[in-house]
Amino acid sequence: MLCVIAIGLVVTMGLMRVVNLAHGAFAAIGGYIAVILMTEVGLPFFVSIACAVAAITAFSVLVERAFFVHLYGASELDQLLLTIGLDFLVVGGLTIFFGPNVFPMKLPPDLAGSVDLGFREFEVYRLTVIGIGAVVVTGLWIGLERTNIGAQLRAAVDNRSMAQATGINVPRLFSLTFATGSGLAALGGAIGAPMLPLEPLYPFKYLVLVLVVVALSGYGNIRASIAVAMIVGIAETAGRYFVPQYGAFVLYVVIIVMMMWRKDGLFAGRAA
Repeated sequence: MLCVIAIGLVVTMGLMRVVNLAHGAFAAIGGYIAVILMTEVGLPFFVSIACAVAAITAFSVLVERAFFVHLYGASELDQLLLTIGLDFLVVGGLTIFFGPNVFPMKLPPDLAGSVDLGFREFEVYRLTVIGIGAVVVTGLWIGLERTNIGAQLRAAVDNRSMAQATGINVPRLFSLTFATGSGLAALGGAIGAPMLPLEPLYPFKYLVLVLVVVALSGYGNIRASIAVAMIVGIAETAGRYFVPQYGAFVLYVVIIVMMMWRKDGLFAGRAA
């Protein structure tokens, strides 16, 4: 689940080099839209998720043109302040419209059951999340590493003026990439709502874990984000299970050790 949410930030923060702390806000809004479409409109689960992703993808283009276009090339502090400000706006808006409590979401019957894999039973929903995550990561890696658009994006980030001189439409390319990252955030927020409950503070609640995955993956390393997300998820779950009195302390110890060991990412120097 961490990988599904973080993969969009791997694109915007890792590849575009934009400190986008508003990533969690797009995930939260996408989740709220999906739940409303299911509970109020009556749309099926996957149709609601698709509509939420499409809505956030389109909305993010407007946000990128209005705000983020001024951050390309700006200092990290400017990027941090603006995006964290957007988070506060979203938190306030969600509180006003939906209240301060957890926004409930009920899984459809087809996903609420379990399936026997021989050695143990797993929830259908969790297996579905794993499958969607695998498809997203594979598709994104192919798109960025094996297509002309991916090559253009890397060229534009490394040398924008030279990329424009060769005929690349950098503003349109950045808008497309930002929209892709935001759409992936909405996908993570929507499909992960039963596991990571929706609430107004959602943009901040899971921000640290997502940033850890991005930081330890290395800049734009798509495949590495899978392994890092698994390490972080297992460390947090194991810490809360075996030493619950210390809460997330075990996770942060693991993070500090890994950051000191490989400060440029666990898989720095390897191909994405």
